[in-house]
Amino acid sequence: MAVRRTRGDSNAPDEGPLLCEVAWEVCQQVGGIYTVIRSKAPSMVGLWGPRYLLVGPYNAEQAVAEFEELPVPDTRFGQAVRAMQAEGLTVYYGRWLVSGEPRVVLMDTRSAAPRLGATKYALWEHHDISLPGSDGLVDDVVAFGHMVERFFHHLLYQPAPAVIAHFHEWMAGSAIPELRRHNVPVSIVFTTHATMLGRYLAMNDPWFYDHVPFVDWLADARRFNIEPQVRLERAAAHGAHLFTTVSQITAFECQFLAGRKPDMLLPNGLNIERFVAMHEFQNLHRTYKEQIHDFVIGHFFPSYTFDLDRTLYFFSSGRYEYRNKGFDITIDALAQLNWRLRDAGLDRTIVFFLPTRRPCRSVIAEVLQSQAVMEEMRRTTEAIQEQIGQRLFMATVMNRPLRLDELVDEYWRLRLRRLRHGWRISRLPSIVTHELVDDAGDDVLNHVRARGLINRPEDAVKIVYHPDFISPSSPLFGMDYPQFVRGCHLGIFPSYYEPWGYTPEECVAMGVPSVTSDLAGFGSYVQQNFPDHDERGMFVVPRRMVPYQTTVDALTDVMFNIARMERRERIDLRNHVESSSPHFDWHNLIEHYGYAYSDVLRRTGRLG
Repeated sequence: MAVRRTRGDSNAPDEGPLLCEVAWEVCQQVGGIYTVIRSKAPSMVGLWGPRYLLVGPYNAEQAVAEFEELPVPDTRFGQAVRAMQAEGLTVYYGRWLVSGEPRVVLMDTRSAAPRLGATKYALWEHHDISLPGSDGLVDDVVAFGHMVERFFHHLLYQPAPAVIAHFHEWMAGSAIPELRRHNVPVSIVFTTHATMLGRYLAMNDPWFYDHVPFVDWLADARRFNIEPQVRLERAAAHGAHLFTTVSQITAFECQFLAGRKPDMLLPNGLNIERFVAMHEFQNLHRTYKEQIHDFVIGHFFPSYTFDLDRTLYFFSSGRYEYRNKGFDITIDALAQLNWRLRDAGLDRTIVFFLPTRRPCRSVIAEVLQSQAVMEEMRRTTEAIQEQIGQRLFMATVMNRPLRLDELVDEYWRLRLRRLRHGWRISRLPSIVTHELVDDAGDDVLNHVRARGLINRPEDAVKIVYHPDFISPSSPLFGMDYPQFVRGCHLGIFPSYYEPWGYTPEECVAMGVPSVTSDLAGFGSYVQQNFPDHDERGMFVVPRRMVPYQTTVDALTDVMFNIARMERRERIDLRNHVESSSPHFDWHNLIEHYGYAYSDVLRRTGRLG
């Protein structure tokens, strides 16, 4: 397919098909699809230029930071926007304030509310999709689907170059059934990043993948009260000219739960930051590790101390899905690692972090107080250091003898003594950093306590459960999540249900070793494309058709081997990880999208 490398709102004659990507997470972060669309945007803009447009719903709260409205241009896209506005629909044209600055059209679903009843009736009458009147998200999705359908009607009101509409997930794909019924001449690609039913079943069935071929999709959709979502998803999958997903493991699931085998796989990539010199990313690791040191000192050292030079930082993260994300496996493996390190007499401390969003009230007062006292101690010691330096310098240049007690004023000596007394506490460091709304019912917290990982001085493995996002505004870390990842030594993601899995891929992008599973899309991709993945710091533990304990033992082995490494070995491993990262850059993986678009144009007879 010929492409033109241009940008902006050029009015130059069309030199190929137009491409519209439609997604619920354009200019609003809800889940992983936001990362897919956002990180891919620079490559798509570079390839398609003014022929590329993103379409999403208008979210006023997030649009403030994500979206800049622009005058509607006199282009095919702009004309369609004006036509919708003339219908009385509220539509915004502008650019997404991310790298690549892709042009976007955002649709305010509230303006389609008067048409909601008729739209629902059409979906029921024409496609046997019954939609309740009490689900706010489903109503918004249906209204958005109607607006997207109207957009393509106006875009193709007269003969035009071929138009490709690429829909992501069921929330965006609700427009597909009516587009097909009205024979709108658009070439439709639908990508599911995970099936609705699969996510629910996996959380409730430990043998999900064995049972997938025998699932009664309608009965289970009704059992989980998600029938409208599942019907919309299946209609989108069957209505698309080209049906795609992100991994082999999800393709297997789609065949039975969506009722159609995907035609193609579109693996997810990232924008990989490359460094001129290898040591540059190692320097970043050291810098951010020292910031994590600050938190660890404030959290643990009031109770007891350990050698930070012999301390490694492991972490997991992601949406709080206790079994699906492998949090249960990880905790059991950490308990085994704790005993193995103690039995081996290995002088090593592992601090494991679990940042994941949970309902919580605030940071625990004692945790916040310890951090505050530590910062006050830092300011006091820095003031004392400055005073000592000044007085010692003046005494030296004046050749005057100076007694030790003259170096520091009594005020600072007493202040430091009071801070040292207030610093020490007799309790164990807290496992969790925040007051959870449901402390007694939290699966992670209960599992950690049941395995005896309660941050005792003799434990080699310490736990920090942080039920919130890590961000610069956090009073505990004060850093971005990517900076936190760079400062760690190992990411742990042994997922049971993970259609792709951005978290281990993000680790690779930042030169950090990581663990995934063979039931994760990313894990299966790594196994197929990197026979030496372990040597490259991309560890894949078995989960498919193996006992639970086998996975626990395999994860324990990986963590124990990392713990035994000396600094030089860990540096070498990070170098191997970093050297593999270009493979996952969108500049390399974007070609899969090109194949998909050529194929859908061929299928619809619009390949020029």
